[in-house]
Amino acid sequence: MKEFIDSTGRKWVLSLTIDAVKRCRDLLNINLLEPEKGDPPLLTRIGTDEILFCDLLYCLCKPQLDQAGITDEQFGQALGGDAIRSASHAFYEEMIDFFQKRGRSDRAKAVAKQRQVIDLAVRTIEQTLDAVDLETEVVKALGSVSTNSPGSSGSIRDR
Repeated sequence: MKEFIDSTGRKWVLSLTIDAVKRCRDLLNINLLEPEKGDPPLLTRIGTDEILFCDLLYCLCKPQLDQAGITDEQFGQALGGDAIRSASHAFYEEMIDFFQKRGRSDRAKAVAKQRQVIDLAVRTIEQTLDAVDLETEVVKALGSVSTNSPGSSGSIRDR
């Protein structure tokens, strides 16, 4: 079991069990036991669709949420950037542990690789953005703008 803390400071436990998998299947129509299936694969969808990921968190935490009397909307309000990042790390670790303990090292490795792909994509995009010369790009987009161009000296007439 892995834990994460939401934006209000509440601690949530992620535990991938057959009950949790069935709940995700019934509520979201996704099968966490086949993370490589689909087009794009479920792992890719989870890693790139933050709404889906937060809905998935809700399904995994639903018994705890019900016990605490917290609605889906209230839970979503407590999932800011830091909480989603923390939950993401906890989720991937829980998936890896589940598949390793089940003897499915292939799926554990797929989950670990997906996490690496996300980290690499973020670093690559950051490096690309850091390398952009904004002034050059603006000039290319607008063309050469001369500060000596004659402006309209006359007033705009009402028609």
